[in-house]
Amino acid sequence: MFQMTMKKAAVIREYGILTVATLLLVIGVYVFKFPNNFSFGGVTGIAVVLSKITALSASAYTFIINMALLAVGFIFLGTSFGIKTVYVSVLTSVGLSAMEKFFPMTGPLTDQPVLELIFAIFLPALSAAILFNVGASGGGTDIVAMILRKYTPINIGTALFLVDLGITIAACFVFDVTTGLFSFTGLMAKSLVIDNVIESINRCKCFNVICNNPEPICNFIRDELKRSATVYRAEGAFTHTPRTVILTVMKRGQAVQLRNYVRQVEPTAFMMITNSSEIIGKGFRGFN
Repeated sequence: MFQMTMKKAAVIREYGILTVATLLLVIGVYVFKFPNNFSFGGVTGIAVVLSKITALSASAYTFIINMALLAVGFIFLGTSFGIKTVYVSVLTSVGLSAMEKFFPMTGPLTDQPVLELIFAIFLPALSAAILFNVGASGGGTDIVAMILRKYTPINIGTALFLVDLGITIAACFVFDVTTGLFSFTGLMAKSLVIDNVIESINRCKCFNVICNNPEPICNFIRDELKRSATVYRAEGAFTHTPRTVILTVMKRGQAVQLRNYVRQVEPTAFMMITNSSEIIGKGFRGFN
């Protein structure tokens, strides 16, 4: 019973994260990307270009394309591309349509296109990083990538980049050179922002503590920080004095506590603290 309750709580928390990430995507796209005609790739980039040459809005095209890609995904992938992807894709489409109805925009929010480009890049990139971190995606062209991965030997990253590049080039002709250059800037910056946000979300601190008295430090790590550690014996190269090395990994907030505690109980301890954005194991990621 307790395990079922814990699983239910974990599912609720996970879908809460998915919902918040999707709302960030919707706000970034609808408020900052659509009104400025920024067309740096993806379904929303295609929608911006198509809305300019037809009567339908960008939100309507996003809904149509996302639903079509979901149908294609079910045909070629079955249900293997994940309920999370379906949830995010549907919520994005519905969210954009709702924003169009309840918060209509006839032009950009401000008269500062560079400022709006920053938000148009950062909010969707933050959303994509959060979704990736919980094992989900935003649907859309990600579904195309999954199909390509399954049925062809094509380099998916290159293929998707070429599609995004084609959309951005089209923006130069459909709109104007200024809009096209803004879109090129967004295309170049998007992947960099996503990578940096993912690294920031996952960043942990790795400790190597060389000390004489490991017991109080290990007790603090185990009892106060609820982490574990690996302890092994070492010897000083010059004095040949026996020492103990404590290896442990923890989140940034916990790292501050451990650093301060070690300074307090053993001021002569030698600490090496490094950053890592990819920790796999119990208590972190990828542990079943």
